[in-house]
Amino acid sequence: MKPKQYYFFTKPQHRRQQITFAMSSDEDFSLVIPPTTEETLESIKALINNYKKKYEQLIQDQEELVACRNDQLEMAEQFRQRSVKLNQKIKEDQHSYEEQMESDKAKIKLGQQEESDLMEQILRVEEALEEEKARNHHLKQQNDVFSAVPERKVAFTGLTGKDMQEFDMETNIVYPMEGGTAFITFEEEVAASKILKMQKHEVMVGRGCRITVEARPVHLMLPRLVEINSEVSSQHILISSLPKMEIELLLNKLEIHFSKTKHGGGEVEKCEMLPDSWTVALTFLKNDIAKGLIETEHHDVNLQEKMHRVRVTPFLNGKITNLVTKMTACPRTLLLTGIPTIMDRETLQDELEIHFQRSCHGGGEVEAFLYNPLGQHTSAVFGGPPKNTDKETE
Repeated sequence: MKPKQYYFFTKPQHRRQQITFAMSSDEDFSLVIPPTTEETLESIKALINNYKKKYEQLIQDQEELVACRNDQLEMAEQFRQRSVKLNQKIKEDQHSYEEQMESDKAKIKLGQQEESDLMEQILRVEEALEEEKARNHHLKQQNDVFSAVPERKVAFTGLTGKDMQEFDMETNIVYPMEGGTAFITFEEEVAASKILKMQKHEVMVGRGCRITVEARPVHLMLPRLVEINSEVSSQHILISSLPKMEIELLLNKLEIHFSKTKHGGGEVEKCEMLPDSWTVALTFLKNDIAKGLIETEHHDVNLQEKMHRVRVTPFLNGKITNLVTKMTACPRTLLLTGIPTIMDRETLQDELEIHFQRSCHGGGEVEAFLYNPLGQHTSAVFGGPPKNTDKETE
């Protein structure tokens, strides 16, 4: 097979070179370069230099790429570190947010609890306010009552002081006596204490008859503190400034007058006299009558065949709300027990009283003596001491 000839131009001379390719039958070929000349050598050198420049340019590009890659890696590392920091900060912010949410929830819960407590306090204050209003209303009613009490003449006979009592209570204690006992009250406490100290006493009664009695202390339960809650009655009135006349006639006149509607009254349930103050307590069947009569206050009633002006004031109902008692031994009164029935009551009582009056028996002046024989029922009444004294009365 005949070799084929190809022509090509090379840079930079762009001269045509003839290269002969020898082709075999199986399409293999070989490059046959003709012998070099000086011009060809120069072109090869120029080509080498050109490739050197390209190589250097490639090396420079490679270095720039490496530097750019390093910059990119450094930037990627920076971004990675920033991403780690951001993730850490996000986690911290998330944790802080959760803590803040828990804190806010606790604050909201605390605020709700405080609001609930405040509402309860408001309700309690409102209840206390209502109670205070009711109390003020009650006090106003009491003030109206105290400013409209029945007129009575009073005289100041005592001294003012810090220990002055506002109310006086008279003691009235009923003491059931057993049979064969006696109460004896001495004028002096010394005599009572001597008799009590001796305890057993032989008493000569009659001729050649002796009895043995025992002296014991007398203990009474007395009130130490009494609290009374009072309120104005809506059915009662208190009528004062009344003339002295027969009680039954006076009550009838008042009942007739205040039962008439033209006088502002109504049906009367009860009319009774309070003799210690000479006032009349009148009770109506209905609740709305007493108030109008109290507001009018002064009423002209036909008494003793002439018009007499009476005064109508509120009536107070009292209820004991607190009672504190104490046991007190009577300083001058003793209980004598073991007294047999050997003679009549008066004679035996005289014999006993005479015995305990004698100083030789340790006694003294006897103020009161009460004997209850066997088989009989008697009650002794202990009253308050007389004015300016410390004595009991039976």
